This record gives sequence, structure tokens and C-alpha cells, in this order.
Amino acid sequence: MDINLARTFIMVAETGSFIEAARRLNITQSTVSARIKGLEEELGRELFARSKGGANLTSAGEQFRRHALALVRVWQHAQMEIGLTGQHRDHLATGAPQGLWDGFLMRWVSWMRRSLPDISISATSGQTPVLTQRLLEGTLDLAVMYRPVPPPGLTLEHLFEEEFVLVTSARTNSRRTAAGFVSIDWGAEFQVDHATAFPALRNPGLHLDLGPAGLDFLLGQERTGYAPLRLIRAHVARGRLKLVKRARRFVYPVYMVYPEDRDEEAFKPILEGLRREAKRVLSAEVE
Repeated sequence: MDINLARTFIMVAETGSFIEAARRLNITQSTVSARIKGLEEELGRELFARSKGGANLTSAGEQFRRHALALVRVWQHAQMEIGLTGQHRDHLATGAPQGLWDGFLMRWVSWMRRSLPDISISATSGQTPVLTQRLLEGTLDLAVMYRPVPPPGLTLEHLFEEEFVLVTSARTNSRRTAAGFVSIDWGAEFQVDHATAFPALRNPGLHLDLGPAGLDFLLGQERTGYAPLRLIRAHVARGRLKLVKRARRFVYPVYMVYPEDRDEEAFKPILEGLRREAKRVLSAEVE
């Protein structure tokens, strides 16, 4: 299929307008209409319900959206890998939830650049379902995730247990209330479990879908919130944060996930480097 058809479909779906899609793609509206018509003829289903108000996805269009995004990602991934062929021996595409990059995976990336400089790296953040889908479609070579569901064709290897603890930057004599609580988004798994455990805090006054950047806010304000223990240990030691006594803790297993069908020789040093970084996390927990 012409990749331009998938790109045009995605743009119409995002803007809800053939006119706006044409403007953003810098093509005529008639070209957009012709591409969508051709795509619908190929699939044998209408993808958009047209009206004066714009274009809305049909049920078939909703189903095709995921495949269109995958098609574009695969094409972009192929272009990038081929473009890097003359510059590097290999390329590694890796992904993880935002919170796992800070204080863990970025150290591994730094090690990769020092130890395996002939391997180019592209890194992305995302939630478990998206990362799993990208592993299956081949646009990711390796992912690190909380509680992955093991689909066929992928290998799961446990790295360590991630513990989320309640901490506060408020003074000892300050009264902690729901108004002082900041909800930091550490991923879908944590958000669901936290909402179940604390239904009264499902609609907090401040919600930060910013991962580690939310921790920076917590450090600069007199606030209370949850964060991974590995990220706040040094702040607790310096007295910048305090652990809230008897507060509930949430524990999640962290796994690295990669295809069963892989180049063992090429993957061996990459995986060993990641295991070493995971051991550093575990050794810090013992101290």
C-alpha cells in the first residue's frame, strides 16, 4: 500500500477535516479526497462519515487507525535503519515508560554509547500496550516495562521490583491534607491501583502527567505525593524529602522484553549491560 495513503488517512482522522488535512500536508483537497476514496476502495469499507461539520471515523476507520499508525512507524523505522547503515554497525530501538528512564535507563544508554559506540540508539517513552504493539510490529527491538502481558514471540526477563512510596516536602509541623497532595502519573498500572486504594483522591487538585518532572515540582513545593523509591532515596538522605510513615506502598515488577527471534551475538552485550544497571538498582535497595 502507498504509505502516503496511510499518512493522509491519519491526518484526516486527527484533524476531522479534509480541508485542514490538505492544508497541513500541503496538497489539494481533491488529492486528499482521491487518496481516501482509493483507500476505501482497497479496503472495501467506508472509513469516514462525511458531513458539513467535517469527517468522523466510522467503526471500520477506528479499526484501521491502529494499522495505519503501525504502517507509518514501520516505514519510518526502515528509513532510519537504512539511512544509518553506512555510519553504524547496527541500530537499537528501545522504549520504556517515562519514569524508568530517569535514574536507570539513561545510565544504561550512557554505558551503551561508551561501550558500544558503533550501535546507534533511538529511545522513546510510552505505556505498556503501545510498547508491546511496537515490539510485535518490529519498530522496537527492546522494551522495559511494568507488568507486561507476555504475547507470543516475545521473551520476558525480570530485572527488579519497583517500589512507589509516599513522600512529602512539607515541614514536620505542617499539616498534610488532600489539598497538599499532588498526583504524579507514573503509568497506567500505578494510576489504576492508586485510584482503587484511595478513591477520595481520584480527582486531585493537581495532576502531573510528567513523570520525573513531577518529582521536581514536589521538591520545590510543600507537597506530598508518590514516587519511585530509587528516585527519592538521595533526597531523603539529604532531608529534602521525608517518607510518610505507615503509608501504603505499591510494588511493580520491572521486566525487559525482547523478541524470541533475535541475533543472539548482537543482543548479548546489550542485555548484559541492562542487567548490570538493574543490579545497581538492587544493590542500592540493600544499602
